[in-house]
Amino acid sequence: MAPDGENLLTVSCSVKLTFRRFSLLLIDPSDHHLLLLLQNKMAPNSIHWFRKGLRLHDNPALREAVRGADTVRCVYFLDPWFAGSSNVGVSRWRFLLQCLEDLDANLRKLNSRLFVIRGQPANVFPRLFKEWKISRLTFEYDSEPYGKERDAAIKKLAMEAGVEVIVKISHTLYDLDRIIELNGGQPPLTYKRFQTLISRLDPPEMPVETLSDTLMGRCVTPISEDHGDKYGVPSLEELGFDTEGLPSAVWPGGETKALTRIERHLERKAWVANFERPRMNANSLLASPTGLSPYLRFGCLSCRLFYFKLTDLYRKVKKNSSPPLSLYGQLLWREFFYTAATNNPRFDKMEGNPICVRIPWDKNPEALAKWAEGKTGFPWIDAIMTQLRQEGWIHHLARHAVACFLTRGDLWISWEEGMKVFEELLLDADWSVNAGSWMWLSCSSFFQQFFHCYCPVGFGRRTDPNGDFIRRYLPVLRGFPAKYIYDPWNAPESVQAAAKCIIGVHYPKPMVHHAEASRLNIERMKQIYQQLSRYRGLGETCHLPAFVSPLGGDIFLNVFTFFK
Repeated sequence: MAPDGENLLTVSCSVKLTFRRFSLLLIDPSDHHLLLLLQNKMAPNSIHWFRKGLRLHDNPALREAVRGADTVRCVYFLDPWFAGSSNVGVSRWRFLLQCLEDLDANLRKLNSRLFVIRGQPANVFPRLFKEWKISRLTFEYDSEPYGKERDAAIKKLAMEAGVEVIVKISHTLYDLDRIIELNGGQPPLTYKRFQTLISRLDPPEMPVETLSDTLMGRCVTPISEDHGDKYGVPSLEELGFDTEGLPSAVWPGGETKALTRIERHLERKAWVANFERPRMNANSLLASPTGLSPYLRFGCLSCRLFYFKLTDLYRKVKKNSSPPLSLYGQLLWREFFYTAATNNPRFDKMEGNPICVRIPWDKNPEALAKWAEGKTGFPWIDAIMTQLRQEGWIHHLARHAVACFLTRGDLWISWEEGMKVFEELLLDADWSVNAGSWMWLSCSSFFQQFFHCYCPVGFGRRTDPNGDFIRRYLPVLRGFPAKYIYDPWNAPESVQAAAKCIIGVHYPKPMVHHAEASRLNIERMKQIYQQLSRYRGLGETCHLPAFVSPLGGDIFLNVFTFFK
């Protein structure tokens, strides 16, 4: 039967849709194997499954969905129950919904639509495969452990339904498995080693062409009259969020905004031309109309597009010389943490995480709440946390400051708690990068220079001597002169009265004595690493990452640059 079946497949591939349907009627309905072969060899009905990668440009999996297809439906799964119970704040949900609205608008220009499906993929896909007569499923590769487990389950369901699955890498610059393979099967745990490995790889693949009418060809999207009711993008209110008093979005979501921003980013960043780090000032602390980090996180902007635009700019400025790896530092740090996390489902935990030092952090819910709500009594820290809560973004140096304050600097609270707050509030919070960055800044992994500590008074004062950032986000302190705005508790009573802000009444007193707390915590961390060093000497390395040195490992560039 196999040879005849293959001949029939060859003929069927060349016939038109009407004859194909007629030919199916001539086959014995009991011959399911032949029916399946025939359906998969002919022009398929495709589903493209959006998760990250919420864009039409440089989307190779989406390109595969429409290639030679009769129909394509682009789906996004939204679980209403998850929206109400997850540790994700309203600002991130708003950004996501704006991304979906923009994606739907761009698909409409191609006479297509986005299908927002309520429910869990594993529960819904089997029904969609049957109802829509699907023979091809495409999606972007997800390198994170949860995503890989989810995708393996969906692949199994698709295989059982006779659906071809095509997966393409486009959320990262490189194939992370290839990096790990080059490193003997283990992820590199220093940035220097990571750079060495990627220097042995071919350059990232060029971005693929943006989906267009030409690429769509004869592929169509069946759209019902009640599409909006069944598959439309929901509102925040429909997901159960209270939007009363919600400020307007500083970071509007979507591919359209992302592509506008990247052009402005490259136009305005004179430092890119000279490849120097921009000088820090008060304005640097504010959200920029050229910032890109949330768009890269949600895949509204292709990292490969950003990579090659940087490359082109460098070659224009430097007359076709090859760019150094440092040019791509912002993208490569992201890649580094993705690589470190891809095979470690405990990457966001201290316990059971083979690369994380076990530190006996304090449990102090009251202190944690004060930090998260911007009520520490340190204006620099509180202004940063207020900005984060209001806008969903803070500068990379601000992230350094509040992370150090919470963990090894002042409060001695676990990095896991800070990571959860960032996950809730940061638009660009990414599982791998967020967890890796918190481990790094708390000296729990990757980096052990615990004797360097950010002062919650002096650090901000050097950055913004006049205190304009504090006045913007903590209006209660606006009346203080620059001399006292970073440490208002030191202001004389007459100055506090003139500012109409009495410390301890209108604004809290400092929750800790920084000099004493930081000195104590440095000593605690020193003892932990000395003890680990002795254990390592005895051969007991089960809780000590192999790269740990009591004198410090690689001195990293700042990981929280986040494409500012």
